Amino acid sequence: MSNAELANALLQACQQRGIMLATAESCTGGMIIAALTDIAGSSAVVDRGFITYSNEAKMEMLGVSAATLEAHGSVSGETAKEMAVGALAHSRATLSLAVTGIAGPSGGSAEKPVGLVWFGVALAGQPIVVERQLFSHKGREFIRHETVRHALHLGLRALGEDRAG
Repeated sequence: MSNAELANALLQACQQRGIMLATAESCTGGMIIAALTDIAGSSAVVDRGFITYSNEAKMEMLGVSAATLEAHGSVSGETAKEMAVGALAHSRATLSLAVTGIAGPSGGSAEKPVGLVWFGVALAGQPIVVERQLFSHKGREFIRHETVRHALHLGLRALGEDRAG
């Protein structure tokens, strides 16, 4: 399935359940919300997207704690979780998708290499899902595209509609 098909499937699944959706994006810079809002009628489901590239934006817009960022860094499961929770708290959404990672081509380290992305998924009333992925270092565009793809899959999975491909 293409990212456009995944986005459409997620929108349909949300609409069938009466769920509003929000995103909190760092390394993708708004690509997830763009994939969703490229589809006509998405306004019935999409509430808003938070593009929180800087730590300051993560704290101001989503309520990510300075202590979390200091202890774990912006690219961490803890930060992804707080981003997902913050997106719910600062929107009308009941489902949020959050991503933070290192898209490259530089900025990686041995501990946090280029291609490392943390995902957070919050669905009201459910435990927060946090997942780590390490994408192949095939360039910034590849990593960002695969991050969008995986986030859309996680949204579908949270609604019990995960699809392969």
